[in-house]
Amino acid sequence: MKNKMGFSVVGVIIGILVVALIGVAAYFVIDGNNKATDFNSYDFYSIIPGNKDNGGIGDHVKGSETAPVLIFEYADYQCPGCASINTKVNKAIEELDGKLAVVYRSYLLSYHKNGTAAASAAEAAGLQGYWKPYADKLFAEQAEWEYASASDRTALFDKYFLEVTDGKGDVDKFNEDMASEAVSKKISFDMGIGNRMNIEGTPAFYVDGQLIDWGSKEGSSVTVNGKTITWTEAKGGDDFVQLLKDIVEAKSQ
Repeated sequence: MKNKMGFSVVGVIIGILVVALIGVAAYFVIDGNNKATDFNSYDFYSIIPGNKDNGGIGDHVKGSETAPVLIFEYADYQCPGCASINTKVNKAIEELDGKLAVVYRSYLLSYHKNGTAAASAAEAAGLQGYWKPYADKLFAEQAEWEYASASDRTALFDKYFLEVTDGKGDVDKFNEDMASEAVSKKISFDMGIGNRMNIEGTPAFYVDGQLIDWGSKEGSSVTVNGKTITWTEAKGGDDFVQLLKDIVEAKSQ
C-alpha cells in the first residue's frame, strides 16, 4: 500500500533501517574496509568489471567503454568542486562524440557527513540501471541534501530516485540496496584504490597514470602520446572542457 506521497509503508521502514545501517558502516567504508583485497592484482588505469572484491559492481563509465581515451575521476558527491565540474565533464564527453569516456570512482572525504549515504544511493540506483542520471541528480541538487538530517536525506534520495526513473524504479529495492553488503564493498573498493593512489582531494582526474592537476594556480602538465600539454593557471569551466579536448587530440595523433 502506498501513501499520498507515493512511498510504501515498507519503504518507510526500510528507509529507517538504511539510515541506521549506513551510519554504522560509514567508518568502515571511509577506512577502505578491504584489507583482504589484493589490490596488486588490479590495473587502476583500466575499467574494472564487477568481481568478488567490489561487490559485483564494476566501474561506472560516462561515455562509451570502447572510447579511445579513458580518463579516471575520483570524486565525492558532497564535494562542491565535484558538483561544479560534473556538467563540464558531461559536456566534454558529449562534444567529443565517442572519443572520450570518464571512469568514475568514489573517494569520500571524511568531513562530508552525507557523502557515504549519497554514494550508497548512487550505487543502489546503478543496480537498477540508473547510475548516471542519479549521479547527475545528486550533483545538481547537492545544496538541497548536503546538510540534511538523516530522515530528510532519505526522503530526498527516494524522491530523486523516483524522478530519474520516471516512477518506474523499485524504491523499496533501492532502499534495500543502499544498505547492502554489495554496495558497501563497491564504495570500499573504490576508496581502497584511491587510498593507494594517495588521492589528496576531489575531484581528481588521471590520464595515462598522470594526475591532471587542473586546479593548480601555478599550472601543470601531462604528457600523452609523446606530446606535453601545459597550462599556466587553474583551469575551470569551459577552459577545463578545452583541456580535456586537448588531451584527446594529443592521444589521437
